[in-house]
Amino acid sequence: MWCQRENSTVDPGDWAKTCVVGESAGAGLAAALLIAARDQGLAMPAAGVLFSPYADLTLSGDSMKTKAELEPSFTAEAIARRAADYAGGADPADPLISPVFADLRGLPPLLIQVGTHELLLDDAVRLAARAAAADVPVALEVTAGVPHLFQAFAAMLEEGDAALVRVTQFLTTAFARAGA
Repeated sequence: MWCQRENSTVDPGDWAKTCVVGESAGAGLAAALLIAARDQGLAMPAAGVLFSPYADLTLSGDSMKTKAELEPSFTAEAIARRAADYAGGADPADPLISPVFADLRGLPPLLIQVGTHELLLDDAVRLAARAAAADVPVALEVTAGVPHLFQAFAAMLEEGDAALVRVTQFLTTAFARAGA
């Protein structure tokens, strides 16, 4: 869920040489990690990369319904079961459970990638909008006609390969800006 710039040694106090990366539920956790670290006054990593973030465990995004016929990976009902398991009785709208409801001020630059055929499309779009409203440098990349975690199919999908190339470019820039 984190990355380190190649050929660098990371001192525990030098998070500028790291980034936080997550996919799906892990992307929601990555966002929550950044929020919690900021709230604890910890130094921020150089960047965060969120692939198809599961960032709203209240399932309030319209894409939970509008993309149901297009999503090959899972259903809204399956997501609801896992959301209940994860929340464990806590309020699923808690910002550390559903980062789409969090104050995102002070987070590092974010790259958020999602496909148009995903149930989680609205999670990604709303999270990016909240980041932008909080003056967080954010790049939202919505790729047409691809399923959940299309980047994992980079060897088979041109769109997945292109997305990973853009991640490399984003991180190269983020590390340079952070002086890493």
